Amino acid sequence: MATLAQRAEARARRLGLRGPQVRPWVLPGAPLVHELRWRARLAAARPVDLDRYGATLRLHEREVLLPCHLCGATRVKPLFHVRDTERGRWEYRVVRCPDCGLLYRNPGIRPERLGDLYAGDAYGRFLTGHYGGRRRMRRYRLVMRAFRPLFARGDGRRLLDYGCGAGLFLRIADRRGFEPYGVDLSPAAIEIARQHPSGRNAHLGAPEDIPEIAAGGFDVITLWSVLAHLAEPVADLRRLRALLKPDGVLLILTVNVNSLGLKARGARWNGFTANHLAFFDPVTLARLTREAGFGAVDVKPMYGDGVERGTSPLSKAEQRRLRRAIDRGNRGNMMRAVAYADPDGPARARARTR
Repeated sequence: MATLAQRAEARARRLGLRGPQVRPWVLPGAPLVHELRWRARLAAARPVDLDRYGATLRLHEREVLLPCHLCGATRVKPLFHVRDTERGRWEYRVVRCPDCGLLYRNPGIRPERLGDLYAGDAYGRFLTGHYGGRRRMRRYRLVMRAFRPLFARGDGRRLLDYGCGAGLFLRIADRRGFEPYGVDLSPAAIEIARQHPSGRNAHLGAPEDIPEIAAGGFDVITLWSVLAHLAEPVADLRRLRALLKPDGVLLILTVNVNSLGLKARGARWNGFTANHLAFFDPVTLARLTREAGFGAVDVKPMYGDGVERGTSPLSKAEQRRLRRAIDRGNRGNMMRAVAYADPDGPARARARTR
């Protein structure tokens, strides 16, 4: 007798659904099934103290057992053992905080060893290969469009791209009239960024080590798929908050662990990549920005580049089903947000759209 999963796959093939990346959202009945399975997984995971958890593991020299990044809890719920299934180059474990719900890599990376993850030329090639290029530039534009008119025109405003990589977004910021700055931990990526006029203010290292960035006064700071890479997210966002003007904003794009994709695929979810350290959802992201001193945050769902650009191969009915599935709790694979330094920031942003 066919299992539920087998019957779902057969139905997906009959409906012509395009790959596992859309089935959790589009296949009739799938969102409810995956949601219930996720709740059952969380209920079955038992909290354990860090000492007891660590006693079962062998730590690498650059790893350390960590309390929760967000609330400091010293108990964890072990959830996943994540592996590189293609080449076997890396693996790590993902736990959930039983108190605040944050998912994070534990054992984690010692903050002073974080640069190890970005050393060598391979990371720079990654940023300018399939991961970069026109596809990523289009995503930048889609994310900013959701918060228009905040980022439509730079008008000389100072912008810092934190984790700027090879400088792809700096090119867009420069064209829109921002005064662009960037920082990154990868020497190879910064070298590539500086090959373009938009990368004239791209620097290697931390913001506090670069005088013209440490001085602050930024109108906009961007975190493009960087939040999941931060070893100390609360402290890092506090430092970024201090670099903003009183009415400044922080734009965030990150993976979403409330995703139906995670709930369907578990340890095989594509958000579990080699250098990711912490994984947020709309609730934990809102708490993170509060802890970091921001006055307000606006978190919006993402429906996928093709759906938002009008180029998706899904039928109109499938797209409506996908949007409904995502809207019920913001369950897309990615999420975008703007954190406002000033509590009145969202009201001012809404006033600009009228």
